[in-house]
Amino acid sequence: MSDNPIVIETRGAVEVVTLNRADALNTFDEAMTYALREYFAALPDRQDVRVVVLRADGRHFSAGLDLASWDNDRSRGALQHCWHLQRSIAGLLELMRACPQPIIGLGHGAACGAGFSLLLACDIRYGTPDLRMNAAYIKVGLGGCDLGCSYFLPRMVGASVAAEYMLTGRFMEAETALRHGLLGLITPREDLLDRALAVADEMLANAPMGLRLTKDAINRNLDARSLSDAMALEDRQQVMMLMSEDFAEGVSAFHARRVPEYRDR
Repeated sequence: MSDNPIVIETRGAVEVVTLNRADALNTFDEAMTYALREYFAALPDRQDVRVVVLRADGRHFSAGLDLASWDNDRSRGALQHCWHLQRSIAGLLELMRACPQPIIGLGHGAACGAGFSLLLACDIRYGTPDLRMNAAYIKVGLGGCDLGCSYFLPRMVGASVAAEYMLTGRFMEAETALRHGLLGLITPREDLLDRALAVADEMLANAPMGLRLTKDAINRNLDARSLSDAMALEDRQQVMMLMSEDFAEGVSAFHARRVPEYRDR
């Protein structure tokens, strides 16, 4: 097994992050969890990275939590140990939602438990025909609502469908996920990265600040109390962009029928 739990490949303004524990089915051990946390925590200060593609090596995206691999020193007490483990992965998902870069998640094989939540925390999800996802927590004596699943899933597929899968731990197949809007597309694995990079190129054609603010507004307005609150956020963001040099460049390029040259100013 590689000493690097994740592999990061830079492709211009896009970074491809690959889970690299294929021999362990990309399960979450402490090293992989904290490598991902460190990566996503740094993204708000990295304007050189504008889009992130998240994928996995091996046969499966992620089989969930590698419980045995975590530090089992219980000298601080069982409660403190379990709290550290729980918050380590939960905090990773919060960092993913908070970072300004859109994240395109590419799922294949099994995505169970924490692996399922990792995909749910992405902004866009594409999958292979063999992708199978489940909230596996309830199958091992825990509650079915864990690691953001009860937040993300009802908002994406509706409360009734989400409840069915969280209460049973049943696998959701790729075609079902596509039908419910959880996946944007299904494509063979050999084409998966190319499809994601093509969408990333479309995003990169837009103003950098506009891209960041769009992700911010989408995520914040998932919890908006009213249409008025949602529009108030949109209004503020659009006024900010109206005052930017990139907006002036966008209008000029549109009228000149040329490709805009944005400078993130």
